[in-house]
Amino acid sequence: MRLEFAIAVILLATVTGSAQYTRKTVVAHRGASAYAPEHTLAAYKLAIEMGADYVEQDLAVTRDGILICLHDASLERTTNVEELFPDRVSTQTIEGKTRKAWLANDFTLAEIKRLDAGSWFDKKFSGEKVPTFDEAIALIRGKAGIFPELKTPEIYAGRNVNFEDMVAAALDKNGLRGPKADPKTPVILQTFGKETARNLAKMKIGVPVVWLVEYENRPKTQEEVRGWKGIVQGFGPTKRIVFENPDFVKWAHADGMTVTPYTFRESDVLKSGFRNVNEEMAHFLYRLGVDAVFTDNPDKFPRK
Repeated sequence: MRLEFAIAVILLATVTGSAQYTRKTVVAHRGASAYAPEHTLAAYKLAIEMGADYVEQDLAVTRDGILICLHDASLERTTNVEELFPDRVSTQTIEGKTRKAWLANDFTLAEIKRLDAGSWFDKKFSGEKVPTFDEAIALIRGKAGIFPELKTPEIYAGRNVNFEDMVAAALDKNGLRGPKADPKTPVILQTFGKETARNLAKMKIGVPVVWLVEYENRPKTQEEVRGWKGIVQGFGPTKRIVFENPDFVKWAHADGMTVTPYTFRESDVLKSGFRNVNEEMAHFLYRLGVDAVFTDNPDKFPRK
């Protein structure tokens, strides 16, 4: 572990209930997902090698109640589930869109472990598996922090899944919260769900929570930002929010909350008007004053 990062995580662990970073911070979005299939151990390992301060995990729940790392609520985009389980398709409404899907919560962990989660990205990653949250922690522990998202909590309505309690139990099992939490593996939770954020605050989850903010739902005044104080310790806004209104950062900082915008990608940087993703991240970090960034390209992070 780099000495400066070791110092940073120890200091972070002493800041109870705060998502305050001790330096400009890079979060590997779905791992090093520009170079390896997202949410695989290969992507997480590469992110660590590229110097990520935190590695992100999107969390889903299997039918038998196991937390796995998967961005989508369903399996078809990043695995060969359609080939192995053609008859297990169902009609689902996910993030407001009704479509045919192979919902992860309809499959056991054993079934999901049969899937190839790498070939869709590149044949050289053939055989990569969907990792459990425990497997991700085991790989990352002591080398970086973890930044899990409680993904699409609405999908579990009526399914007897208590997402927040499951995440809390996983952190406890791995010694990642409470007074004896591992200082070398800091944890920040994130969610788009307003109710999920409030639930985590009510249960005194004991680790910082970041509310992910879509452009349409953004707080438009300092008073609206201040209304989240005590519920979350930071915001994860889409970068358009900060680019159009740099005061958003000042508003959050005024009440001790951090700002970690998403998502910085070399693959779409030309649309942003910057020459490369390094320049784009540097603008947000050192001119607009954000605390950290989510990026698919952790190796491009402009560390000063």
